Amino acid sequence: MTSSASKFYTIFVFVCLALLLISICEVEAKVCQKRSKTWSGPCLNTGNCKRQCVDVENATFGACHRQGFGFACFCYKKC
Repeated sequence: MTSSASKFYTIFVFVCLALLLISICEVEAKVCQKRSKTWSGPCLNTGNCKRQCVDVENATFGACHRQGFGFACFCYKKC
């Protein structure tokens, strides 16, 4: 009985570690930054930029960043 319990425990620990490694690998997905295709004018409000990127361009996030002499809206998507 002790031998089978030991085998079960070993297999259980191995499966848990495998699942943990898989979840860690998925978290490290690359994110690509691209200038918004639908935003026009200077980007002065990151909240509006984020909303535009998420709602219109199906991105995961958006933010205003300096580009040249002004600010532009950039969208972030999984690569």
